[in-house]
Amino acid sequence: MIGGIVLTVLVVLCIGAVIVFKAVIGPGNVTATDVAVGDCLAEIPDGDEVLRVQTVGCDEPHAGEVFAVLLMPDGDFPGMEAIEAYHDKCGPELATYSPAAMTDDSVQLYVLYPTAETWAAGDRAVTCIATLDPPRTGSLRG
Repeated sequence: MIGGIVLTVLVVLCIGAVIVFKAVIGPGNVTATDVAVGDCLAEIPDGDEVLRVQTVGCDEPHAGEVFAVLLMPDGDFPGMEAIEAYHDKCGPELATYSPAAMTDDSVQLYVLYPTAETWAAGDRAVTCIATLDPPRTGSLRG
């Protein structure tokens, strides 16, 4: 009898954990290094080290859109100065992706980039994101 009660409590706790896990790591909650060109972000992440982002369909209100993922060459970690210099490639990429965005004052740039820690794990992506303030629906590609 007590064994059955304990088993029932464990099953209920496991189901609760799965529900919480799915709510936190929902279908649009992805690793920041897994976003691709054309992905739209529900919001622009805070902080210096971003591990996960919330993607949404571009037909839903969103605060950002990935317009380029630039891969840095392999090798030793080049240092933050070299990575920040790589950010300069985002502007021309936005001009190609959406020429109209270049003259839209509500569009700004946000960049996700490798850190020494993520570089050691194989991250070479400099991800260029157009931020949209206020958030909007529809892709910048038009």
